[in-house]
Amino acid sequence: MSERRTLIAGNWKMNGSVAETLALAGGLADKLKAADDVNFEMLVCPSAILIPAAVSAVKGSDIQVGGQDNHANAKGAHTGDTAVSMFKDAGCSYAIVGHSERRTDHGETDDVVKAKAVAAHSAGLVAVICIGETEAERDAGKTLDVNGSQIAGSVPDGSTAENTVVAYEPVWAIGTGRTPTSAEVQDVHAFIRGELAKKIGDAEAAKTRILYGGSMNPGNSKELLALADVDGGLIGGASLKVEDFWAVAENA
Repeated sequence: MSERRTLIAGNWKMNGSVAETLALAGGLADKLKAADDVNFEMLVCPSAILIPAAVSAVKGSDIQVGGQDNHANAKGAHTGDTAVSMFKDAGCSYAIVGHSERRTDHGETDDVVKAKAVAAHSAGLVAVICIGETEAERDAGKTLDVNGSQIAGSVPDGSTAENTVVAYEPVWAIGTGRTPTSAEVQDVHAFIRGELAKKIGDAEAAKTRILYGGSMNPGNSKELLALADVDGGLIGGASLKVEDFWAVAENA
């Protein structure tokens, strides 16, 4: 029996209003409060401006709230960016860093992602470090090379299972409805755990949660979450509806 507690995380991306956030987060909080024998942890990550509404809506439940991205610096002249201390102050306990959309849209390198993870750790937040290959890299047979390189470059030295979660998101599967086979997912997750062991040691790697992202939904989540090295999901589209996201959680 794994000691890793399943993490069902919702990345809401650039979606929602205050009213929608209150309804979505509040609906999930009601479900969680009414549930018996919950064996998973639930996390929602709204846009920065919607975090206060989400924190308010989940109050009194065990749902955690996280940011979608943070700056590496503690403060300063960084227009449009958000410091980890601001997330912490707003009630967050997690921060996503290195999502493929950040790596692609904003040119974030492994070094940038690592610096952001270090900042998250420094504020006492759990960093959800995203990695994953593109379709071209997959087709070229570079899946393991790319993910191994991103683990080596993006995970800070001294990271622990307490302050770090890794999310494997094959870029070609995000929002496309396409997913690798369960065997392929397990193979990559097992490889990632091995690479983590090189970086942070066998004991910490064995305890670190590795999430699968890339079109996880109520239909495929049961099979994916049953895999030995899949410790939860980082879910996009299916996290925007109470019933869909809760259905994924129940499959844990």
